[in-house]
Amino acid sequence: MSVKLQILGTGCAKCRRLTEAAEAAAKELRLDYEVVKITDPDEFLRLGVMLTPALIVDGKVIAMGKVPTADQLKTLLS
Repeated sequence: MSVKLQILGTGCAKCRRLTEAAEAAAKELRLDYEVVKITDPDEFLRLGVMLTPALIVDGKVIAMGKVPTADQLKTLLS
């Protein structure tokens, strides 16, 4: 089963760091994953995200307004 990682943000440095950390955590956990980047502010609101960057995993917001480390994300993803 594939895990859907949605990265919400405008493409700033924090958004890129969140993408890198999420991918690193997923790889270390040997997850089958897909990364979807969402840059539309209207979509952020529709998904319930008020602060970026944000990470949504399979429809659940697990990080908002901060960049967790890969180790922190591994805990959240496992």
